[in-house]
Amino acid sequence: MRRQTQTILYHLLPVAFWLLAIGGSVVPVFFLPDYAWGFIPAVLALLSVFLIGRIKRHTSSVEQCFQMAVLLGIAAYWLPTVVFLILPIWGYLIYQNLFDKRAFLATILGLATVAVWLTVLILLHLIPYTFSLAYNLYAWIPTGALLIAYIASTIVRQTLRVR
Repeated sequence: MRRQTQTILYHLLPVAFWLLAIGGSVVPVFFLPDYAWGFIPAVLALLSVFLIGRIKRHTSSVEQCFQMAVLLGIAAYWLPTVVFLILPIWGYLIYQNLFDKRAFLATILGLATVAVWLTVLILLHLIPYTFSLAYNLYAWIPTGALLIAYIASTIVRQTLRVR
């Protein structure tokens, strides 16, 4: 592959992935009521993946694990099954040799912090209680689309990097 073609693909393929993800996420707005709330867990999950992806090698991942758990815990209010994203993130951290006991405890502490605050807010009747694992499953459409676009664009950027 020529350098010019490689450079063009390096810039255009991630844009195409993101446009497809955004287009695929917006189309259900016309068919599903209250779909706009589905973008909140998508953005929070994407932010948590951004946090974890920016950790440098041979550094501590404790702070980022706490922040990731807080973001996914907040997203779990609208999409409870998004908490299971912690498992592949832990797998990525293990693969990068960034996961240890302190990172595990920071993740549990972040989830516990959000759980305590949500319990307090629900008991004070400031937010409604609507917990069900099947609640808002249509919110996985934008969440999955954005996460797949991020993963695909990262792979393309790593593969087509001009050296």
